Amino acid sequence: MVARDGDGWIECRCGFRHWGVNGAAGLLLIRSGQVLLQLRAPWVHNGGTWGIPGGARDSHESWDEAAIREAMEEIGIDGEMIDLERAVRFSDDHGDWRYETIIAHALDHFTIGESNHETVEATWVEMGKVELLPLHASFAKAWPSIKTLIESSQ
Repeated sequence: MVARDGDGWIECRCGFRHWGVNGAAGLLLIRSGQVLLQLRAPWVHNGGTWGIPGGARDSHESWDEAAIREAMEEIGIDGEMIDLERAVRFSDDHGDWRYETIIAHALDHFTIGESNHETVEATWVEMGKVELLPLHASFAKAWPSIKTLIESSQ
């Protein structure tokens, strides 16, 4: 087992290339009718679009661990400031590859940390205004289902 053995591109049966040889995961935080979104740096894949912090899952990580690690790396989230007990999950499953979105509540004392070079900005967006932003293509496709999942779990 290598510490970062998940990095790399894979082409799944759907015919698309995806980042993460073991799949990928992201963290969508919610609070008071808002979601925390990340504006991706221009140089990254699908740069200049809004989405959630996330990336390749390493073979030794759970989906939750991968999503939290990526959120810590990309927007400085402290895993102790989120509530995973009430988390719900949305899976974009392609059979031989999947992206797992962990949808968790930000605790009252939550603060956004320091972003890394992959992030231009991280900000809270009202759920009803998410689709007005230029979204990462995969997130845009998943957003209607994710929004419904959030609304039904509240």
